[in-house]
Amino acid sequence: MSTDSTNMDRRSFLKASALAGGGLMIGFNWFAGCQPSGPAPMKGPPDSWFDINAFLKIGNNGLVTIMSPNPEIGQNVKTSMPMIVADELDVDWRDVVVEQAGLDTDKYTRQLAGGSQSIRQGWEGLRTAGAAARQMLKDAAAQRWNVSASELTTEDGTIRHEANGQEVGYGDVASEAAKMPVPEDVELKNPDDFDIIGTSRKNVDAREIVTGQPLFGMDTEREGMQIAMIKHPPAFGMTISSVDASEAKGMPGVEDVFTIDAAPPEDSRQWSDVNAFPELVVVTGRSTWEVMQAKEAVNVEWEQDSPPESTADHTRELERLLNEGQVEPSRRDGNPEAAFERAERVIERTYSAPFLAHNTMAPMNFFADATGDRAELLGPIQTPEYLRPSVAGLLDLPEDKVHIQMTRMGGGFGRRLYGNFGAEAAAISQKADAPVKLVYTREDDMTQGTYRPAYRVKYRAALDADDNLIGFHVRGAGVNESPVFADRYPAGAVENYLAEDLVLDSNVTTGAWRAPRSNFIAGAEQSFLDEVAEIAGKDPIDFRLELFDRAINDPVGDEHDYEAERYAGVLELVREKSNWDETPSDVSRGVSAYYSHNSYVAQVVELTLDGDTPRIDKVWCGVDCGIVVNPDAARNQVEGSVIDGIGHALYSKLTLTDGEPDQNNFDDYRMIRMPEAPKSIETHFVDNGIDPTGLGEPGLPPISAALANALYQSTGERLYEQPFIDGLKEDELAATG
Repeated sequence: MSTDSTNMDRRSFLKASALAGGGLMIGFNWFAGCQPSGPAPMKGPPDSWFDINAFLKIGNNGLVTIMSPNPEIGQNVKTSMPMIVADELDVDWRDVVVEQAGLDTDKYTRQLAGGSQSIRQGWEGLRTAGAAARQMLKDAAAQRWNVSASELTTEDGTIRHEANGQEVGYGDVASEAAKMPVPEDVELKNPDDFDIIGTSRKNVDAREIVTGQPLFGMDTEREGMQIAMIKHPPAFGMTISSVDASEAKGMPGVEDVFTIDAAPPEDSRQWSDVNAFPELVVVTGRSTWEVMQAKEAVNVEWEQDSPPESTADHTRELERLLNEGQVEPSRRDGNPEAAFERAERVIERTYSAPFLAHNTMAPMNFFADATGDRAELLGPIQTPEYLRPSVAGLLDLPEDKVHIQMTRMGGGFGRRLYGNFGAEAAAISQKADAPVKLVYTREDDMTQGTYRPAYRVKYRAALDADDNLIGFHVRGAGVNESPVFADRYPAGAVENYLAEDLVLDSNVTTGAWRAPRSNFIAGAEQSFLDEVAEIAGKDPIDFRLELFDRAINDPVGDEHDYEAERYAGVLELVREKSNWDETPSDVSRGVSAYYSHNSYVAQVVELTLDGDTPRIDKVWCGVDCGIVVNPDAARNQVEGSVIDGIGHALYSKLTLTDGEPDQNNFDDYRMIRMPEAPKSIETHFVDNGIDPTGLGEPGLPPISAALANALYQSTGERLYEQPFIDGLKEDELAATG
């Protein structure tokens, strides 16, 4: 058991309120954004329910409602975060109902789904909230029985005094507990005593999802609501010149056609306000179909305001930067130039990857009702706390007049970090003077960005006469950002190390895509190390472990941003679980390991090749993400990452010609299909008792390299460009003449 101070949270969320009717509300002043989720609890509804701002509420029959603060993007935080509170509260999970909180950062602090940080950042605060509530309930019982609270124990929502045999349920002392002073310090459970954390609990929204109940932004319906759709420029670098809406305005169901500028003013613009097309043509009307038809009838003339760019231009310019670009090193250890000069062998390889679209299953959508002095917004957004100031500036409203409720998201992968669609909905509602639901089509979504940048990276490795790695050089360039992490492995493990970043500026909108930068650089780095290991005549796992030994025992240069012991640990784990050292002769295997978002993942892919089509038989994953809150949900995250990563590395690309995306829907943007997913994924977590770290993203970055390395074992050809399927087809064509 450990002790944690509540001082940090007292002002914001540990405010107790005595309630009429015998209930207790303790907490963060959260409010109910959506209806409670999950299966019917053991207990029925209490006689009276208390609906004031609070984190958790307890009914007079012991039923507990716990608010989930962060956006639910499919990473299961709506279940996992309340599990943490419930465990410290010491209540039976079957007596808990969960509600999605609305946006209130004064009370909840961080309400953001990004960087795989929800559990990591919320861990201590959520535990403290549950433990503080438990202490206040014990204090109330102690006062009633005239004993010391230290003599009391709790279990499954019941308080007991062992010495005199008395016991009482939480609901029976809830109103008294509400009057107790908030404890200055609270005792947190020893992890060995967790009852709920570390056990698999079903997604609280599962029943609603499988029965088609309204949960998602697209489900929003309000009286008087209009449907809004946008006609944006067809190519990056274009803006509106003129609009002729005469035909569209006369079509059935159409309310209006107008233009908006959805760019927030400079002083309210957030980092998440990324949009190449802020000036837009909008059609509003009664139904999605009618508005879609009218949108096609709007005649818009476009003009070029910056040069059109093409994929061929980007490829050429990125290569030029790698060869000629001038840059100050982002990290230099030892004397890399001298190491390469005296090397027995120098290995140099270049890797590249294209733009990728996010392709969330639910395209962008948002509801907005701007009434002049306030705005209500409802929809799927990863960054509600950044959307609010953007909308406030756009509508010229005080921030406290902008209210945002979060719905469950039909996928995000980083796209919904960028809330332009929410700001657009607000601007449309204000201009239409009506509540509106903005709906993107799949084509709108895919051709409007925001994309994973195209990248290109060049590696060089220097081997001495004994095949030791004595020099390492990474030089990376990307559209609008470099893919290089200068302080990551093998920084710290090589005596002479050089990292360099270069950026190609572009008018194409780019941004975070699941595991930003890591989603490419991990695959490139781990593919390169596999090839270096082979040239050095070493097993690829042994080769990596050699480097980790150096980082552990005799680290080089400034601090690196990983723990080499944990890194090596997942490699050893996956080697053991896959029985790597006894790989069957009739299969091909590749290995990879990578650190991102504070977690460590190693993977082994086993496959066979059917013509040019890989058949992935099995993937083993070794994962160190600290304490696993909900094992079943955690496995889902890893499995989803593996399938997502394989699919995009093998099949997906978005290209541009004269500023216009060449792909605009799933008929020409290739995604992985169900028969192409691995037949089996086996995930093993390291049990080390460390506080939880990220998991929504870390499972994706290494898989592309494990796949590429396995494909090499099968074909004898290294793949340096994504998507890999293009290279596989080229090899088959070459083989058949």
